[in-house]
Amino acid sequence: MRGLDIRPTSDRLRETLFNVLTAGNPQALEGSVWVDLFAGTGAVGIEAISRGAAMVYFVDQSRRAAELIRHNLESLKITGGTEILQQEVSHAISNLAGRHLHANFVFLDPPYLAQNVCRETLEALASSDLVADALIIVEHEKRFDPGEKFGELKRSRKLEQGDAALSFYRSA
Repeated sequence: MRGLDIRPTSDRLRETLFNVLTAGNPQALEGSVWVDLFAGTGAVGIEAISRGAAMVYFVDQSRRAAELIRHNLESLKITGGTEILQQEVSHAISNLAGRHLHANFVFLDPPYLAQNVCRETLEALASSDLVADALIIVEHEKRFDPGEKFGELKRSRKLEQGDAALSFYRSA
């Protein structure tokens, strides 16, 4: 959709991410549960489905983004294993945790200019049962450092590619 303020994860960075996650084990994502925060086009969650994820929760507060995700899922004939939550991210985290959901992977790609939102989201995740055993992946500008530690979440890896970077967090 034209005019949307959406910056999808580049194909190259998305490919790198999934190569890292499945290194040495092509079935590593089979049956996994994903939460795609600030989902935008839904490209990362859709890639997770294509690689065996059982369930992906797409979260974006924008109605237009939610419509775009729905359109992308329909065009790819993906009819199950997804839920679109058109909600503010912190509300969605509470909502999903309230359902006693435990994610295996959480991907967040907040707007690059909203650095405070990135940190606030990591803090919200750190205090949520949603991510007890999850790997949290943050896409951010290479020159922005989201931080090493948020509560029990500790960065385990940072991967840079072009102007973007991926930071990986796990519970300590």
